[in-house]
Amino acid sequence: MRSHHLSTILAIAALAFSLLSPAAAVAAEPLTLTYSVFFPPTHGQCQAAMDWAKEIEKRTDGRVKISVFPTGTLTPAKQCFDGVVSGISDIGMSVFAYTRGRFPAMEALDLPLGYPSGLVATRVANAYYAKFKPQALDPVKVLYLHAHGPGLLHTRKPVRSLEDLANLKIRSTGLSAKIVERLGAVPVAMDQGPAYEALQKGVVEGTFSPIETLKGWKQAEVIKSTTECTGVGYTTAMFVVMNKAKWEALPADIQAVFSDVSREWADVHGRVWDDSDAQGREFTLSLGNQILPLEEAENQRWRQAVQPILDDYIKDAKSKNLPGDEYVATLRQLIDEFSAR
Repeated sequence: MRSHHLSTILAIAALAFSLLSPAAAVAAEPLTLTYSVFFPPTHGQCQAAMDWAKEIEKRTDGRVKISVFPTGTLTPAKQCFDGVVSGISDIGMSVFAYTRGRFPAMEALDLPLGYPSGLVATRVANAYYAKFKPQALDPVKVLYLHAHGPGLLHTRKPVRSLEDLANLKIRSTGLSAKIVERLGAVPVAMDQGPAYEALQKGVVEGTFSPIETLKGWKQAEVIKSTTECTGVGYTTAMFVVMNKAKWEALPADIQAVFSDVSREWADVHGRVWDDSDAQGREFTLSLGNQILPLEEAENQRWRQAVQPILDDYIKDAKSKNLPGDEYVATLRQLIDEFSAR
C-alpha cells in the first residue's frame, strides 16, 4: 500500500510538472520590443538610443530585449508617433516639428529663445513637459525628450550685424525660415542634403543650423564664417515615446528600470549633441573659417527682431485656449535656471 501511495504521489507530481513547465518556459522568454529611430545608425543620437536599449536589457537581467530600427525603416520620421500609438513599433524617436500643429504646446520649445547648448535645451524640454503634460501626448508613455544645441548662422562671407545679413539668401526650414525672414534675409526652403552644393555654387549665401552640421554634413568646406548669434539660438525638440498599452502591461519593477534609465539618458543625448557641436566647431576652425560672437548690443537687436515670432506663437496658442504666454515665460525661466547650473 505504501509503495502504491508513493507511486501515486510521484505520478501527480510528474503531471503537475508537465503542465507547469511550458508556462515556466514561456515566462522565461524575454519580452521583445521594437524601437523606431529616424537617425541613421552612424549618427551619435542613434548610437545613444542603441546604448539606452542595451542598458534596459542589462538592468532587467535580459528580461527585456529591444530591437532598434534606424533610418526610419520601421516607420518614417513623420509617421513615427502614430506608429507607436497604433503599435507598428513599441517605442519611437522622432521630431515634434515634423507634424506641425499636432503638438502646439511642445512647439514653444523650438522658439528662438537663446538656448546655449544641447544639454540645456534637453533639460529644459524635459522640465517643461513635466510641468505642463500636454494632452496631445496622452496617447503614449513619454520616456524622455532631447534637443539639439543652438541653431546658428553659417555664411560664405562674414556677418557681424543685421545690416550684413540684409537680403542674403539663407537656407532654412520651418521655424528657422521665420527667423531668417525676421532678421531681414531671404529664406530659401531646403533640406540639409542639397545644402552643400547650394552653398558651393552660391545658390544660397548661408545656412541656419546647429554648428554640428559643419562637420556632419561637411558644410564647413563651403562656408567661411559662423555668426554666434546665441541670443536667437533655437532648438528642435525630439521625443522618445512608448506604446501606452505595452507600457501598462510591464511589471512595476521593469517600469521602474525604464524610468530610471530614461531619466539618465536624457542627459546622455544632450551631451552627445554638445559633443557633435564641439566637433563641428573644431572642424570649421581647422579649415581656417572664423567664428564671430555677436556683441551683446547686437545680440539684443537680433532678439528684438525675432520677438514677433514669439508674439505670434503666444497669440496662436491663446486662440487654441492654451496659455502661450505662460509657456514662453516658463521656458525663459528654465533656460536661465539650467544655464546657471
